Amino acid sequence: MTDRAGTPAEPDPPAPEDGEPGGTGAEDAGTEDAAPGGPGRRRRHWLRWTALGVSVVVLGAAGAGWWFYRKLDGNITTDTTAADELRRYEKERPPAGSSAARNILLIGSDTRSGEGNERYGRDKGTQRSDTMILLHLSAGRKSATAVSLPRDLMVTVPSCRKPDGTRTREQFAQFNLAFEVGGTACTIRTVEKLTGTRVDHHMVIDFQGFKKMVDAVDGVEVCLKEPVDDEDAHLKLPAGRQTLHGEQALGFVRARKSLGNGSDTERMDRQQQFLGALVNKVQSNGVLLNPARLYPVLDAATKSITTDAGLDSLRDLYDLARSMRAIPTERVQFLTVPRRPYTYNANRDELVQPAASQLFEELREDRPVVVKPGEPGERTGSRKPDGAEASSSPAPTPTFTGRNAAEGACS
Repeated sequence: MTDRAGTPAEPDPPAPEDGEPGGTGAEDAGTEDAAPGGPGRRRRHWLRWTALGVSVVVLGAAGAGWWFYRKLDGNITTDTTAADELRRYEKERPPAGSSAARNILLIGSDTRSGEGNERYGRDKGTQRSDTMILLHLSAGRKSATAVSLPRDLMVTVPSCRKPDGTRTREQFAQFNLAFEVGGTACTIRTVEKLTGTRVDHHMVIDFQGFKKMVDAVDGVEVCLKEPVDDEDAHLKLPAGRQTLHGEQALGFVRARKSLGNGSDTERMDRQQQFLGALVNKVQSNGVLLNPARLYPVLDAATKSITTDAGLDSLRDLYDLARSMRAIPTERVQFLTVPRRPYTYNANRDELVQPAASQLFEELREDRPVVVKPGEPGERTGSRKPDGAEASSSPAPTPTFTGRNAAEGACS
């Protein structure tokens, strides 16, 4: 052999025998760890399998996380029809606010269509808004104000596009007619005309969705002064403190004839109490910080809602929930728009002025709304601040009757 052309190569040295220096014998291996089956080899073997196991777990967790994300994200239904209709009326809508404050219209639909909803009545091909709440989130997310808008409130419903493509005429009618004839877009336009406030986002939830949300947090506690037996609401409960789950919770917030004086006013008060207790429970029992408890809530929520394109992804909803997480429960407030019995029909409502306009202005300007407890079923929705009297000084901040989430349903 040669190292290069023309140069003889030196012979290779002989291979050492076992036991000689440089051999493979156990005596000269440096340590006994190198021996077959020795502790060092077992340790390296164990480390390799540990690394492989950790890799499998990490990849499996990542895969499961992605699967859960895709599943939850795919649960959400997007309402594109409303956005298309609203674009046609952009010029007549209130301007979008310049701050980071947001107004979200929450619509509880009484539709009987869909799985599980048929038990609440026959589906006539239409739906009305059983509950309507305008949720205002302050720019700094330091407060949240939920304003109930009575379904029996008499308002001007604009000309709206019906599902069959025809259009309705503008009419002065009961508020929940807007959702029946023109769906979400018509309802949003009605709210914006009524309040002068821009609706940034909307969510629609039906009966089944509400029940699943309550079950996902293991029920909500309420207090009943008297037993309830309401066949229409599918509700039969003893008096006292108790925890309501899905079906019972739905009956509790829907019941009208068997609780209180049978008015929609008291029913809205009861809905606000229940929602406040629900918010309080979610924030107090670590749901938002515990993945095992958060997933069922997210699964129920995403399956139950129809939203605009701005809230139709899990990331959008998570960002919204995260921004609200730091709001103290005492700053999550519930109230009903100031109203009284309608002049021509005591079974309907009309706004109380100037209190209603003052409330809408507070929301538009993103100013804090002050609420105080009122008498059960009080319909005016507002009071003068304690000790306030007529004077030439600037008008004091208006105070409205309502409650906050910290009070719960048994306060």
